[in-house]
Amino acid sequence: MRLINNAGSDRVIDELRQSLPPQSSLNLASPSFSLFAFAGLREHLEKLDACRVVLPAANGCDLGFTGTDADRVFRNRLQVRWLARECAAWIKKKVELRGAPTLLPQSILIAGKPDSELHRVITGNCAFTTEGLGVTPGNQFSLIQCSEKPEESAILGSWFTRLWNTLPASDQQKAAFLSRLQELADPKAPSLIYYLTLFHIFKDLGDELDEERIVKSATGIRITTVWKKLFKFQRDGVVGAIDKLERLGGCIIADSVGLGKTFEALAIIKYYELRNDRVLVLVPKRLRDNWTLYKANDRRNFLASDRFNYDVLNHTDFSRDGGASGDIDLAHVV
Repeated sequence: MRLINNAGSDRVIDELRQSLPPQSSLNLASPSFSLFAFAGLREHLEKLDACRVVLPAANGCDLGFTGTDADRVFRNRLQVRWLARECAAWIKKKVELRGAPTLLPQSILIAGKPDSELHRVITGNCAFTTEGLGVTPGNQFSLIQCSEKPEESAILGSWFTRLWNTLPASDQQKAAFLSRLQELADPKAPSLIYYLTLFHIFKDLGDELDEERIVKSATGIRITTVWKKLFKFQRDGVVGAIDKLERLGGCIIADSVGLGKTFEALAIIKYYELRNDRVLVLVPKRLRDNWTLYKANDRRNFLASDRFNYDVLNHTDFSRDGGASGDIDLAHVV
């Protein structure tokens, strides 16, 4: 019997790869099941003769198909749909699956041929996840045991045998598992991705933005001309934009044409000017006059009383080291 550190070259996944030659078998019991763990062993799993799997009952239980925060690099490869299809095909062809009525207290992996020297039983904190297999860093104090002798395999493997024999054989759990994989494999509408993005951005904000909390009254923004000219929906947009600028460092106002994005932006600019912050406006050259107008003593400027003091540069000024941009000498811009 030996302990697996599950780091470096001493990982559960390395032991499994050595112990799973073609035409061997795998018995698996785990509280969770990650598609990225499946990906790490896919070539070996597809060559097995048979596989028995015990997982918590699929109905209402989160098996962690798409992993944890540690699996972000794998999710960024955008292979979840493909992995779900590949895993479903493997489950249909090779796997007998039974559902445990409660969360499993530990994991066990029984790999190889029973009469082979490479037959291994691995048990402990070795769930079928990237962390459990040692692909991503896990708890350094995890206890994972691996058999090295037939008698050790018999002792450790008896736990799985008892578990398997107490669970009813039924196609219902396998069907439920495959159904959830199918949900991951099915194409998703672009609108769903958009709605999920909005949900994760706004889920912690409550039912509405708290204007009193976000916009500091002491700045005097509410007595400015530009603020008074905004409609309620435009003020909500300004409050939301200021909130994102403070929390996230950036914001895009993407209202439709004609809803007053320019005046919302001017209100945001004025708010930061009243806080004594410097403001730079970057615009296409053909729109420069639209923005310099609101700084000028010009009768067309109905916001002249707000005394805007932001700087205006063209987008193309970024590629210049000197010269003038309007009334600004680029050599002295800080």
